[in-house]
Amino acid sequence: MRINGFSGMDIDSMVTSLMTAKKLPLNKLTQQKQILEWTRDSYRELNSKIVQLSDKLQKMNFSDAMNTQQSTVTGNTTAVKADANANASSTPMSVVVSKLATKSGMQTTNGLRTFGSTTPNATTSTTLEQIAGSAASDKYELNINNKTITFLKTDSIQAVIGRINSEGANVTATFDEISGKFSITAKDYGTNNNITLTDSNNQSKDSTLMELFGITSANVKVAEAGEVTVTNTTDNSTRTYNPDGNSLVVNGVKLTFLETTGTTDPAKITTQSDPAKAMETIKSFVDTYNELLGLMNTKMSEQKYRDFAPLTADQRKDMKEDEIKQWEEKAKSGLLKNDSILSSAVSSMRMVISSKLGDLSSIGITTGQYYENGKLKIDETKLKAALTTDPEKVVNIFQGSSSVDKAKSLFSQLRSELNAPLEMFVKKVGTSKVDTDGSFTLNADSIMGKQLKNYNSRITEFERKMKDAETRYYKQFTAMETAMSKYQSQSSSLTSYLQ
Repeated sequence: MRINGFSGMDIDSMVTSLMTAKKLPLNKLTQQKQILEWTRDSYRELNSKIVQLSDKLQKMNFSDAMNTQQSTVTGNTTAVKADANANASSTPMSVVVSKLATKSGMQTTNGLRTFGSTTPNATTSTTLEQIAGSAASDKYELNINNKTITFLKTDSIQAVIGRINSEGANVTATFDEISGKFSITAKDYGTNNNITLTDSNNQSKDSTLMELFGITSANVKVAEAGEVTVTNTTDNSTRTYNPDGNSLVVNGVKLTFLETTGTTDPAKITTQSDPAKAMETIKSFVDTYNELLGLMNTKMSEQKYRDFAPLTADQRKDMKEDEIKQWEEKAKSGLLKNDSILSSAVSSMRMVISSKLGDLSSIGITTGQYYENGKLKIDETKLKAALTTDPEKVVNIFQGSSSVDKAKSLFSQLRSELNAPLEMFVKKVGTSKVDTDGSFTLNADSIMGKQLKNYNSRITEFERKMKDAETRYYKQFTAMETAMSKYQSQSSSLTSYLQ
């Protein structure tokens, strides 16, 4: 605490007044830093919006999002699942599943048990040593699918399972604590994936782990193909399939087999055009596109209020919360006015749309009036009609018709153009090309990151100088006070002599 001296002068007020003048450059620096931070936040918001649209375009372009076909299962609905592809025909089908495909596998005949037990009592924490008893070896091996996997006697069944599943032998090990049975199953269907108990040199070799568990080569079951009969119920033509796995594509419909049906209880498949899903995809795209385009156009055209600089801490003290809010709204306005990154992005986006405008207009999508700055509009009646009568045309516009045309599709071209502003944001702002919600930490080595570090350094140095100046002023006033006190004392003494 500083106390005024005997002079009667308000030293604190005088120092505060002197420091206020000196503080003006510091306030200017702080305001410039605040503007940089606000600008960076605006860029960050736009970066997230662009990433959101880019991600949506990727999902829409490489999925069944534009599929206008829908398959329905009647009859035996538990045995077969049907999913229509975009090119599915409307042929009605009856499906009989006589046999499900199976994977190669092997399983212990009896449940595993600890040494000396007469009933299965092993758990996932039971060790190999507990199963083998006093005759346990220090190590055990499993020679499977040209892989040799080694285990210690202290390894638990859970550890054995983890090692087998992670060693790249293309198998999955499981253990059922209820029955006590240990199983190994091929990851994939088909006879090419049959399990073989051989070493890394493809030579038959005893597996000491399998001997411990009581499994031999005779226990290995080979993969078996399924048996499915599909009937075209329009003309009763029939075809039998023997798929390696439990799925099959027939007439553009992916059939997934869950259980056998029996010949008297088939699953019946009907496929028809359903534009609802594609309509929803296109509407979602248009909404997201318009939102981003509108935000960028707004940022570029905002009025800039040059008389509304960021408020200083002292200014905030004398203002109400609503006044501060209104002031800052004007102070933040126009920070990205005529921004070159946004201008280039908007131009690229609109160019892609313009190149497809003829096709888009034919299915009910237009760009509206000139003053709407490229905003897309949908004539839902016209779009629905196009999706119903010529769905392939609509799909080709947005997704392309083949792998060759994919890069030329609207979704692909637009996503490619959005990469440019994202690259610029990464360099300038320090954002991330995968940040959809602005939660990623900004890169401090970006252009704006370095600028911010420079401001922080200058502000810290200026505050140090301000502190030194304030201390110096108080010392000077204290010295003046001391001198005045001595003068008063001397003056009083002289006066007393003269009386």
